[in-house]
Amino acid sequence: MAACLRFTRRVWKSFLDNQGHDARCFPNLDIHQAKPGVVQASLKIEPYNVNRVGTVHGGLIMSLTDTLGSLAVASKGHYMTGVSTDISTSFVKPAGKPGDILKMTGTLTAMGKSLAYTRVDFTSPSGDLVAYGTHTKYVGRSSGHADNVKFSEDGEKILEGSDTD
Repeated sequence: MAACLRFTRRVWKSFLDNQGHDARCFPNLDIHQAKPGVVQASLKIEPYNVNRVGTVHGGLIMSLTDTLGSLAVASKGHYMTGVSTDISTSFVKPAGKPGDILKMTGTLTAMGKSLAYTRVDFTSPSGDLVAYGTHTKYVGRSSGHADNVKFSEDGEKILEGSDTD
C-alpha cells in the first residue's frame, strides 16, 4: 500500500478514535485512494444519513465536505489538518437513498503557509455529479506538527518523517 494512502487512513482513524462527529455520522467512510493532494472515498448511505423525504441530508454533504477537505490536506503529509475558516456546498441533485453508495473526491487546490483550499466532488454510483463543496482551512499552526511527513511526488514513499504503520 502506498505511503500516502496509509498515512491518510491513519489520520482518518484518529478522527474516528476521537469519538466525535465523524465517528457518529459516517463511521463507515471508506478511503479507497490517496495521492498527494487527492483523496477518493465512498460512503454507503444509511437510514440515519437521510432527511425526511428519504434522500441524503444536506448536512451530511456539508460534513463530508469538511472531512474530505481535511483528508485532502492530510494527503499532503499534514497529520493535524487545521481548522475550518470557510465552507460551502452546492447541491446539484438528490445524492441518494439508504443502500446507495455515494462517491467523493477531495482535492487540495492550493496550500500556502497559513491557508489551504480544497474542493470536494460528490457523485452517484452512475457517475453523475450530485453536489460539490469548497473548504478553506487555517493550517498555519499545524504545518510544523511532529507527525507531519513529506511524500515522494507519487505518494508511494515517505521522504521525511516517520511511517508509523
